[in-house]
Amino acid sequence: MGHSNGGFSDTGLHRLREVLARYVESGKIPGLVALVGRGGQTHVEAMGTMRHDGGAPMRRDTIFRMASTSKPVTMAAAMVLLDECRLRLDDPVDAWLPELADRQVLARADGPLEDTVPARRPITVRDLLTSTFGLGVDLTLMGSPIMAAVLERANYGGETGPAPDPDKWMRSLGELPLAYQPGQCWQYDLSHDVLGVLVARVTGQPFETFLRERVFDPLGMKDTAFHVPADKIDRLPPSYAPDPQTGQFHVWDEAASGRYSQPPAFQHGGGGLVSTADDYHAYFQMLLNGGMHGSERILSRPAVELMTTNRLTPEQNAARNDLAKNNVHVSFGQGQQGGWGFGMAVRTYRGDYASVGQFGWDGGTGTTAYADPDKQLTGVLLTQVGLSTPDPARLIHDFWTTLYQAIDD
Repeated sequence: MGHSNGGFSDTGLHRLREVLARYVESGKIPGLVALVGRGGQTHVEAMGTMRHDGGAPMRRDTIFRMASTSKPVTMAAAMVLLDECRLRLDDPVDAWLPELADRQVLARADGPLEDTVPARRPITVRDLLTSTFGLGVDLTLMGSPIMAAVLERANYGGETGPAPDPDKWMRSLGELPLAYQPGQCWQYDLSHDVLGVLVARVTGQPFETFLRERVFDPLGMKDTAFHVPADKIDRLPPSYAPDPQTGQFHVWDEAASGRYSQPPAFQHGGGGLVSTADDYHAYFQMLLNGGMHGSERILSRPAVELMTTNRLTPEQNAARNDLAKNNVHVSFGQGQQGGWGFGMAVRTYRGDYASVGQFGWDGGTGTTAYADPDKQLTGVLLTQVGLSTPDPARLIHDFWTTLYQAIDD
């Protein structure tokens, strides 16, 4: 396959570059940054421009809105607390999150909010870590009273505006019944935001402060945060949400005046980070190294193993599989890995080019980051185009398909 380049063939890397360039040259993706790592070597491609109509070129240090690709990284804060026995997996969360004590649960998940039964048990730390605490964004319940209430009160961003401060947000969440009994069913997103509040209350520090002290700074993730300071804002492109029918670019978020130009009232663990390809590579390489960064231990090896292996029963995972396999018009085929660990997808069967055991996640702003223990591979692809059309998802798919072909063993 040609000369080897850090575990990749030169021919394979050339093909990867061609596939990425095809999307940029088509005009469907204005710009991107891709970083792949293997065998102690990294290879980076920065293509296109910051804006869809031109402007400054993409650079290796361009900062992107990570959206749900935040989840695998923000999860590390909770894992530090587990390692230090400041949290335990099966402890009820009532002491720190009294808003979630004494829950009522809908008699039917799609039924009226007033028709409830008592929760069979308290919500535990494990329920939050596995996204099974009873509430979340659930496309199988779209149109139901509980999903309307969740989208109105608890899920924010997009068109619903910024979240209130964490305490007010928790009070609002605590007014809702659970859709499912604690531990019964996987649901997306909300548990990560609740975990951020939990970490802040256990540590007595803002969520971001704890993440920075225990994860970001030790890993050298100098550009990862919940907002972009003024002296870096020129490195943040606008974020686009193309029209689903015409593909016309619409700005979802500008840089200098946008959502990420000021510190948020709520540090959104489920999707609020901004970061760079190099910062995310450092994090996923740490996970591949069993929690080590050079000579410094960030997480214990058992903590990493818990995060990066499937933690769901088939019954818990049913809703996730339903979205991935039966709603591809919504998910564009993303999410068909078969399992979920703590904060990330885990591949439990060979369904495409990736190995069993690959872990990571994607973001609705057009981002993806995974690592593969079997191949000792990391990959990060960042764009400024949201998943309102299939094009970013197809780019992500083609990136991974081509990257696996580039492996030279």
